[in-house]
Amino acid sequence: MNRKLVILGVIAIILGVVGASSLFTVSETQQALVLQFGEPKRVIQEPGLKAKVPFVQNVVMLDRRVLDVDPPVEQVILADQKRLEVDAFARYRIADPLRFFQSVGTENNAETRLASVVNSSLRRVLGNVTLLAVLSEERTRVMSDIRAQVNQEAQRFGIEIVDVRIRRADLPEATSQAVFERMRSEREREAREARAQGSEQAQQIRSRAERERTVILAEAQRDAQILRGEGDNQAIRILADAGGRNPEFYQFYRSLEAYREALRQDNTSLVLSPDSEFFRFFGTMGKLDTSVPGQQRRPAQPPAAGAPTQGAEVPPPGR
Repeated sequence: MNRKLVILGVIAIILGVVGASSLFTVSETQQALVLQFGEPKRVIQEPGLKAKVPFVQNVVMLDRRVLDVDPPVEQVILADQKRLEVDAFARYRIADPLRFFQSVGTENNAETRLASVVNSSLRRVLGNVTLLAVLSEERTRVMSDIRAQVNQEAQRFGIEIVDVRIRRADLPEATSQAVFERMRSEREREAREARAQGSEQAQQIRSRAERERTVILAEAQRDAQILRGEGDNQAIRILADAGGRNPEFYQFYRSLEAYREALRQDNTSLVLSPDSEFFRFFGTMGKLDTSVPGQQRRPAQPPAAGAPTQGAEVPPPGR
């Protein structure tokens, strides 16, 4: 009895192992390739529980999602002989599992092959365009051409290219430095030109302002001379008219002007006779009431005691 139980147990274990080896599960993100002694037998793309021949067939699982490939940075020479360091990436899907398995085998091998294909396509397409096209709206067309060439090459591996993008496109460090220096030199040249033009305009403005200033001053001096001449003419006419109305007052006024000019505060000393014509309006000599026109000069009075005699020194006022 015990022997039968052992035999039944062994049979159950064998059946369990056989059953486990003959069944496998395909998830929604996978697709399976059933091989028999290394030869592909069937492709399973529907998810669920599947069966195979145990110990004879084996299953290779492949991802059915969109995968990424990130090739190394590639230096590309453009059509205008500019060098660019291009960092690109691609997204792909395994469209034909059988061809994929027969051509590249594994996903790691596929990424290596695709990286080479992407870089080759980049060199071919970018070698026919200029830097301006890469940096302008034409970049969309350039990327479409790259994707078409990569997809054409990838179809041999059972791969469908979803997208190819340039992550970054930079000039090499030496080229960037040279471009920077050239840009700085250009900006400095433009700055010098702007300063020179500004200096020229400033000089023109100064010259124009100086010319206008000279003209304004000349015209002002001319007008001042005209006004001064008219004023002098009017003053002479007024004095002449006043002198004609009262000659004695005019003589008195002119004598006062002569005193003011002759007897200044500069230590001037005059030695004249007391009854000189120059002093006819001093002291009691020659007193004149100028309030009445035509009044005659009063009789001269004898000089007071202590009055200066002829030949005496007459100090100026204020001494």
